[in-house]
Amino acid sequence: MLEGLYHYNIRSDTKTMYKLKDFYTNIVGLKVGHRPAYKSDGFWLYINDKDVLHLAETKEGDKKKHHVNSTFDHAAFHAREFDRYASVLKKNEIDFYIRVVPEIGKKQIFFKDPVGNGIELYFVDS
Repeated sequence: MLEGLYHYNIRSDTKTMYKLKDFYTNIVGLKVGHRPAYKSDGFWLYINDKDVLHLAETKEGDKKKHHVNSTFDHAAFHAREFDRYASVLKKNEIDFYIRVVPEIGKKQIFFKDPVGNGIELYFVDS
């Protein structure tokens, strides 16, 4: 029986990994936290005291393709401060769109990270 999402992982070359770390901390609002001493470089990014996104270097010999047409669409984060997020995205010239679902009292902001992974921020009754 599943009990929830544990984390998701993005692997990339080192330069891209640092760019993603800056994006997910400065734009999305995750925080860098403890990461065990693995052989590869990387970061664990947290919401409160839970690691939700792992960033890691691509394994030796493994080439990752950016902007590939695949089945992964986006990761969704429950968020607060809708206006603040919209302002941060505008200030950083990040394209986004907003969807409102009045039936369930939900606003959503959709945008992409620097390598094209989708992000949804959802706000309930904000």
